[in-house]
Amino acid sequence: MPRIVLSAVALVALGLAGCAGGTGDRAPGDPLSVVAAFYPLQFVAESVGGDRVAVTNLVKPGVEPHDLELQPSQVAKIADADLVIYLRDFQPAVDDTVDQAADDTSLDVAEVDPLRARGRGPGARDPHVWLDPVRLSAIADRVAERLARLDPDHAADFRARADALKAQLAALDREYAAGLAHCARREIVTSHAAFGYLADRYHLEQVAVAGVSPEEEPSASHLADVAQLVRERHATTIFFETLVSPELAETLARETGTRAEKLDPIEGIEPGSSDSYVTLMRTNLRALQTGLGCP
Repeated sequence: MPRIVLSAVALVALGLAGCAGGTGDRAPGDPLSVVAAFYPLQFVAESVGGDRVAVTNLVKPGVEPHDLELQPSQVAKIADADLVIYLRDFQPAVDDTVDQAADDTSLDVAEVDPLRARGRGPGARDPHVWLDPVRLSAIADRVAERLARLDPDHAADFRARADALKAQLAALDREYAAGLAHCARREIVTSHAAFGYLADRYHLEQVAVAGVSPEEEPSASHLADVAQLVRERHATTIFFETLVSPELAETLARETGTRAEKLDPIEGIEPGSSDSYVTLMRTNLRALQTGLGCP
């Protein structure tokens, strides 16, 4: 985390000592101030909170969220918020700021359901839980609980909106289960290991070129192993993600005689997009059905 941000965290924490997050300045009837660490958490907060929340997303559209560096104004937003919704081990700068300035006003969605292990040691858990709509549904429940605690007069409204969101996610789950039930192939070859939860839910196998972070560079031997598997399994598609360069996937596709197609990890929204989590998940389903040869 940059030194300027750490300094800002310390100053904000000192300045707000003795305050309970941002609740002290909120007038009766004002919406709750909610900070979401990145887009899927913004989607849940807005869906559940409705007009009773004012949500700030820390990541601008079109920006890759893994390596977010917070500005002092964003640190202040976190410290002032009634609720900060984040996912520990996904954005270290957010973790550090929450620890110093918002420990009592935060919700770590990684604690809703145990995360998949992807190795040992720090950062050894796969954070991409939102790509499983069933897990996201559980997060919606927890957000509704926390908002109800902050604004008990509107608890029934939060519960009703959470139930409506869960119905949408249940429908999405049924679409995926039916749409991926009878495919010619089960391997998703991806440039970024973001789709493990989705693969687990729908009985697919993720074959990742790079690691959980898009910045993790694969070794030459790993690339050769992936290329060999692509040929052995007769894969037709190498999936690359939005917000990062498709070069690696395109290179592998050329070497293996396959094609490169987009599969969105939904870590953020592209500038000017009218899409939502639900529409992007449905676009992903169509891409998977084409790539895996599903009827």
